[in-house]
Amino acid sequence: MKKEGIVYHHGRFITWDRATVHVMSHSFGRGSAIFEVIGFHSSPAGRFVFRLDDHVRRLFRTAELLGMRLPEGRKGIRDAVLETVRRNPGRKGYIKIVAYYPQVSFEVLPPKGKLDLSIFVLPVRGNQEEMLQKRGISACVSKWNRLDPRTVPIEAKAAGQYLNGMLARQDAQGRGYGYAILLDTQGFVAEGSTESVFIVRDGRLMTACLGTVLDSITRKSLLELAEAEGIATFEGRIPVSLLDEADEIFFSSTPIKLLPVRRCGRRVLAGVPGTITKRLMNCVEEILQGRDRRFSSWMAAVD
Repeated sequence: MKKEGIVYHHGRFITWDRATVHVMSHSFGRGSAIFEVIGFHSSPAGRFVFRLDDHVRRLFRTAELLGMRLPEGRKGIRDAVLETVRRNPGRKGYIKIVAYYPQVSFEVLPPKGKLDLSIFVLPVRGNQEEMLQKRGISACVSKWNRLDPRTVPIEAKAAGQYLNGMLARQDAQGRGYGYAILLDTQGFVAEGSTESVFIVRDGRLMTACLGTVLDSITRKSLLELAEAEGIATFEGRIPVSLLDEADEIFFSSTPIKLLPVRRCGRRVLAGVPGTITKRLMNCVEEILQGRDRRFSSWMAAVD
């Protein structure tokens, strides 16, 4: 993990090694930290953050769902994100906003008062993403189900909830696959460990409806892009049997906007990436390079 760099931490900029909290803090012991992971990219016009306002809006939604109070307003956090990217090198990478209770606490209830907030920038080097996109990945249906929305708010990006995804990924890799597909508690296709799942069948792009999956911003972007491109879409309950009938399957997430599935369970899909997947991949690349002005509002300029 990165050992240098500048971090926004509790209202000021400090070095990476000084961004710490006590092991007995409430958010460490109880999993009460909330977060966002955002991509930053480079085009000929300079660096930009992808859909920054949507990510900040979702951070506030998570805080609202969990009865938490953030230490700054939306504009303050937005400005802090951009300034943190400016103070760090790298042409592309990830930003992680973490809001947490730093106070030492043994209680299940969180401390009173506002959360602290830190922002980290993690530049990415090399072409591992491109290699994965070209060759595709393997996935299987996990033995673990997605969390029941009657137990926790599925919309919330809270650290404690990601134990579910961790177990699913471990299960998949223990069985010889790279990624996991989780079903909801009714047995319908939900999402991956930290990814949305898309299926293409007869030219139509299909994904699980909101309610049992995270309101992913990459998922939302791809649905909006498909609509603009005239690709039919469907959001609903997807039977697990469709994984055996799909023409194409891909995951989507902030780190890799589209990740084609080459093998799903025992089934090997031919021609990966498929026609629709490749079309969307090319569209995303045009957007990230600043050549598709239809989606210029998605870019928050850094430099």
